[in-house]
Amino acid sequence: MIRVWPVAAWAAFLVLFAMTGARAQPLVADLSDHLVAITTGFTGTEVLLFGAIDEDGDVAIVVRGPEVPLLVRRKARIAGVWANRDEARFAGAPAFYAVASNRPIADIAPHAELARNQIGVENLALEVTGVEDEALFREAFIRNKRRDGLYSDEPGKVSFLTGRLFRTDIYFPANVPVGTYTVQVFLVRDGEVVSAQTTPLVISKVGVGAEIFLFANRHSALYGLLAIVVALMAGWVASAVFRKA
Repeated sequence: MIRVWPVAAWAAFLVLFAMTGARAQPLVADLSDHLVAITTGFTGTEVLLFGAIDEDGDVAIVVRGPEVPLLVRRKARIAGVWANRDEARFAGAPAFYAVASNRPIADIAPHAELARNQIGVENLALEVTGVEDEALFREAFIRNKRRDGLYSDEPGKVSFLTGRLFRTDIYFPANVPVGTYTVQVFLVRDGEVVSAQTTPLVISKVGVGAEIFLFANRHSALYGLLAIVVALMAGWVASAVFRKA
């Protein structure tokens, strides 16, 4: 669902951009929300990113985070049984990654410039350890992330409302990990990044779901025991109901 930003909010942003000085600030951008609250029944949401540039140029946006150690395992048949054989560790890989631009990414800058700023999934700097065939596990890691909807298959669209004002909608799926994210906005001219801005974004659970999540993480053993007790009680109640029936 695309949000319509209020006219008053656009006016306030234009005033802010004018006060900063177009020449002093070639790029100004912000988010409609800096906190995404995950409640019970959360099915995904969109966050509006808006901004302005001082002169013509291309805009690329990268959303990534949280960065945590992740594992990718490869199964193999051993003595007739499928089991984990190889295990690759990805240190500090973003659990979520999305990119958007006003033109195809390959058209706005050469590969070296895109790789230096990690613009585009194929340009992510992923540190892989534990295996020899790093390329194979890198492909598997990205493929799994795309399958889960956590890495974008195609870049999102950055739209210019005028020659200077731009916007895009950043979609976060229902299974988006909680944590701190960074939203990077790049202004590209003649194939080079001439200005960049980074804005933080927090995705957090709230309400009863958050309390359960925190309890499960802080007291995992007790949470597991309670889950077993609840399951046994539910089974006993169901059995009693069917006996009476």
